[in-house]
Amino acid sequence: MATTNLAQEKVWFEKPAYDRAECIHFERLSKVDSIAAIADNPNQQCISRVSVLEKENQDLKTVVAELKTIVGRLDERVKILEERPFTIDPMRIAICPAKPPSPVPTKATPKADDDDDDVDLFGSDSEGEDEDAAKVREERLAAYAAKKSKKPALIAKSNVILDIKPWDDETDMKAMEVEVRKIVSDGLLWGVSKLVPLAYGIHKLQISSVVEDDKVSIDWLTEQIEAIEDFVQSVDIAAFNKI
Repeated sequence: MATTNLAQEKVWFEKPAYDRAECIHFERLSKVDSIAAIADNPNQQCISRVSVLEKENQDLKTVVAELKTIVGRLDERVKILEERPFTIDPMRIAICPAKPPSPVPTKATPKADDDDDDVDLFGSDSEGEDEDAAKVREERLAAYAAKKSKKPALIAKSNVILDIKPWDDETDMKAMEVEVRKIVSDGLLWGVSKLVPLAYGIHKLQISSVVEDDKVSIDWLTEQIEAIEDFVQSVDIAAFNKI
């Protein structure tokens, strides 16, 4: 039943094939028409091509004519410049003048008589110059020595702090300090002092002094203090600094 219905349907299954055949047919017809047109008028393409070439030729002629005009103007300008005489423009001269040539030093030749052939003129000049140089050097050395002698010499000094210990706690520390300060010498200057506790109620006398190294010896100073046997047991150097 279904097969019978499909057989009765009017469907064109081969339509695409017929469409392709129709396109091919019309393409062939168009080619035939173009060939026929060319056969009827064979010079049409040649004429169009010739017209294009003529236009290009005309454009080239125009460009060549313009170039000829420019070249002609340049030739006229060059001729005018060649015929014009060359002159120097004063406004273009350099502001700075040219450097003058350095003069060539001429060596002076000493004139000598026939009788003075054996005289060494240059030797005498060199000896005079040596004497002058030696004299100037001696003067400068003398001036330097005089200046150095006027400069005050530096005096080497030292700051010494001494620890002076008594015999016991019954020693009179004030009397000890008085006896110590009685030691007088050139280059010795006593400073401040204080009592520093040691132990068991015993104190030591710490006293400062300034001594000149060339005049006062530390060993001599300690010997002088230890010579105070009624009060002093021993002397120690607590500090020693150069000034």
